[in-house]
Amino acid sequence: MLIIVTGPPAAGKSSWIRSHAKPTDVVIDLDLMALAMSGPGADHHNHSDTLLRIVHAARWAAIREAEQHLAKVDVYLIHTQPSAKAMAKYRRLEAKVVTVDPGRDIVMQRIADMRQPGMVAVATRWYRQRRRPSQSAMPQASREW
Repeated sequence: MLIIVTGPPAAGKSSWIRSHAKPTDVVIDLDLMALAMSGPGADHHNHSDTLLRIVHAARWAAIREAEQHLAKVDVYLIHTQPSAKAMAKYRRLEAKVVTVDPGRDIVMQRIADMRQPGMVAVATRWYRQRRRPSQSAMPQASREW
């Protein structure tokens, strides 16, 4: 099964996965992939453009490969703000969508405390999109945190 975990930056998506996934599950998390591909001492959330290009390519390759194994393993995929095209693909794959959102105030405080200032714009865009009527016909499986 494919489990799409969505939510604004600093919502706790990775933490949610750590509390739900089994050791045999596959987790596709851009931040963890970037950290794994960074040199020693790299910032967990601040990556160069070059590294991000490489990691995005690796992420898409991992997603394509994981799609071939959904009958055998659960795949957790963090996708902060999936496009309509991505959501249509997830529907075809019968994915479960989990939205992790502790609330705008908590997210903004976490960004101020732990993330790069540019994430404020990403979170603002995420909340703005959530206010739009029915951006996707795919129901949210659960809302947590």
